[in-house]
Amino acid sequence: MMAESSTNQPRRVLNVFVLALLNVSIMASLRNLPLVAEYGLSAIVYYAIVAIGFLIPSALISAELATGWPKTGGVYIWVKEGIGDRWGFMAIWMQWVHNVSWYPVILSFIATSLAFVVNPALAENKAYVLSVILVGFWGMTLLNYLGIKTSSLFSAVGVILGTIAPGLLIIVLGLMWWLGGNPLQTPVTTKAILPNITELGNMVFLTGLFLAFAGLEVSAAHAREVQNPQKNYPRSIILAAIITFFIFMLGALAIAFVIPKEQISLASGLMEAFKAFFAHWNLEWFLPIMGILLIIGAAAEVNAWIAGPVKGLYATSLHGNLPPIFHKTNVHGTPTNLLLFQAIIVTIASFVILFMPSISSAYWILSALSAQTYLVMYILMFIAAIRLRYVKPHVPRSYRIPFKHSGIWLAGSIGTCTSIFALFIAFVPPTQIHIGSVLFFDSFLSIGFIVMCALPLIIYQCRKPHWLKTID
Repeated sequence: MMAESSTNQPRRVLNVFVLALLNVSIMASLRNLPLVAEYGLSAIVYYAIVAIGFLIPSALISAELATGWPKTGGVYIWVKEGIGDRWGFMAIWMQWVHNVSWYPVILSFIATSLAFVVNPALAENKAYVLSVILVGFWGMTLLNYLGIKTSSLFSAVGVILGTIAPGLLIIVLGLMWWLGGNPLQTPVTTKAILPNITELGNMVFLTGLFLAFAGLEVSAAHAREVQNPQKNYPRSIILAAIITFFIFMLGALAIAFVIPKEQISLASGLMEAFKAFFAHWNLEWFLPIMGILLIIGAAAEVNAWIAGPVKGLYATSLHGNLPPIFHKTNVHGTPTNLLLFQAIIVTIASFVILFMPSISSAYWILSALSAQTYLVMYILMFIAAIRLRYVKPHVPRSYRIPFKHSGIWLAGSIGTCTSIFALFIAFVPPTQIHIGSVLFFDSFLSIGFIVMCALPLIIYQCRKPHWLKTID
């Protein structure tokens, strides 16, 4: 018995710095830089709000749940154990479905980066952007049919070439621009740190920052492998938040230095900044190369997410929560029909681009819908975590939020309240972007949000005994 116990016990191999870098790799995406650049130096305050109100509570609660219920299924198991199977299914559904509106966002970033390689005028051509989104997503869906081994190699190489290297480069270019005494398009003063909160529309991009910092429930599974998790896991989260803050803040300021606030495009702002920097130092020849690198990095990010959430949703078929049509897998263990279903919904969602006045407005409305749906999952997770402290207090957890019940109530309540605030503020049209018809903007978000929330509840209500998948 002792030998078996030691075999099942995870090895404590991760230190604070390694886990912090793992969390940074989840959060640090260059596509978010233009979004932050819209705020200039006042983004410091917004970052602090999101870090204290969402990042830290979600990370600490995820760590406790992951070390207490380390079974395959992640957030589905956590919420199921806390508040029931129905809500567990809804949580994993929302974690999956938020990607449906997120994929067109990141693929539009790929499309505009590619435009700067071929023809910059295409960056605002809706037909071109929509075509790249559809071809790119269906192509990567087919790639994932070949299994995780093939697709993961592409993702690993792509992140290094297309995210880490360009991110460091734009920070260096921004610092050189500032230290060189070049004119700045955004003020760098103490007064500029204070955000303009006179209008709700100025705070709307907060929702996008919540989306940028989401995903730490994925890395929480590694909390059991941390040396002295009770102390080192929260330290790693704080360190990851600091590292990500400087990457986002310095990278976003680099964009704000060379592009006026009112001209920053959410989709192509990063490439426009590189173009301005390279033109200043007579390095225009490097712009196409940078565009290709950013395309590789963004494609790797999409590819890394395509199969993961689908497999998490597929795991619920073992509990009878999915119709038999979605049980089908190929020889690589890939749930093919679920991937196909996902691609069809992404295709439908992508056509919103044709109805918005600009690529930036389409980029934002899809980002807002993605954040809203993802935040529902977090709200369910926060509630489940609080209840689990009462209904299953004796389940061993390698990491436990300190201060007994008051600690979990504090983290869960702050996380829930800030998530609800970010969810509802997304319905307010941003003042920084012309979104066209306010009626269409709010109708799209309202209908999309209601449909995405209602579908899992309807599917669960319609469950049949023969939906229960047996393990082959």
